[in-house]
Amino acid sequence: MTSSRRQILRTALAASGAGLGASVGALTASSSAFAAAGTGAPTASPMASPAAASAATPSRLPVPTDIPPTLRARRLQPGDTIGLVSPANATYEREPLTIAVESLQAMGFKVKLGPHVQARYGQFGGTDAQRAGDINDFFADDSVAGILALSGGSGCNRIVDKLNYALIRRKPKFFGGFSDLTSLVNAIHRQTGLITFHSPVASSEWNEFSLQHFKAVVMDAAPDVLRNVSDKGDNLVQTEDRITTVRPGVAQGRLIGGNLTVLASLAGSPFFPDCRGALLFLEDTNEYIYRLDRCLSTLRLAGALDQLAGVVLGKFTRCGPGEGYGTLTLDEVFDDYFLPLNVPVYRGAMIGHIRRKFTVPVGQMAEIDSQAGTVRLLSSAVR
Repeated sequence: MTSSRRQILRTALAASGAGLGASVGALTASSSAFAAAGTGAPTASPMASPAAASAATPSRLPVPTDIPPTLRARRLQPGDTIGLVSPANATYEREPLTIAVESLQAMGFKVKLGPHVQARYGQFGGTDAQRAGDINDFFADDSVAGILALSGGSGCNRIVDKLNYALIRRKPKFFGGFSDLTSLVNAIHRQTGLITFHSPVASSEWNEFSLQHFKAVVMDAAPDVLRNVSDKGDNLVQTEDRITTVRPGVAQGRLIGGNLTVLASLAGSPFFPDCRGALLFLEDTNEYIYRLDRCLSTLRLAGALDQLAGVVLGKFTRCGPGEGYGTLTLDEVFDDYFLPLNVPVYRGAMIGHIRRKFTVPVGQMAEIDSQAGTVRLLSSAVR
């Protein structure tokens, strides 16, 4: 690198540092405004917290050889404080955050905003250290009963090795989200044994269906049955939220999974779930079919699929063939990968990027019936 290029780089880095300082200043003011409104938002501190600092330079974690003992978070109750974090994409407008806070308050919770919940670094909700630090700090904070992501997007893989898993094991609590949060909910369970939750994010639509399943699993500690709605409306037969049996049967195992694209990106890492005897649930959105095929190929080549006890396929919204000379259909792709496994498989579960969605506890023992199209939790996912 020439001396002139080095000078240009130094100038650019100095300018970006100044911009980041301004962003943090604006964030502190915004968080204070939410605190005044009664959400209990903390003020951003210029110093790294002990919990964040302990994970700032993580050591490499080995791939676990055994499944850790199962940990269950305390059930959430009205009056509990929920810590709101942005571990994936930034939220660019104020209103989605306001609606998310009001929704959680309407459920009876107090809300505490992570210091960087409104931060932005590129498309992410803050730098890697900021996003991981907010999660670590909330696990360390005894006033916070649970942690929920504000939204999904991308970026969780960048911080999955920066979480303080020893702290999480010592202080287990509710942690939920979906989409890109697939990375964190599976990693936390893999590293600690804590049952986490593939659940609506705070900015999701909290309709009656989604709310009732969230409450049943997370607040009522009920062994919920995840069954699609049966409603044909004005049609002669049901056309929405139908179940398709790929291979009939009943099987039991631990629930693992989430977004297929994100899950496949963890393959070979210490954060990929243990698939031995597991029930794998998958969903995705806005992906071409050939990309989904490639992700399933990654799971097959990693030896994950051969170890499964059963498969639940959720919604694959806006996943089409794209352009080009033909493609396999989703039916054909799923048949190619899952029929040879000789385990129960069904498709169409209300899991994914849809309005009405289940809350699925990752790490919880369950039973699937691929003809009935049900997932039955075998015990409470919280204590």
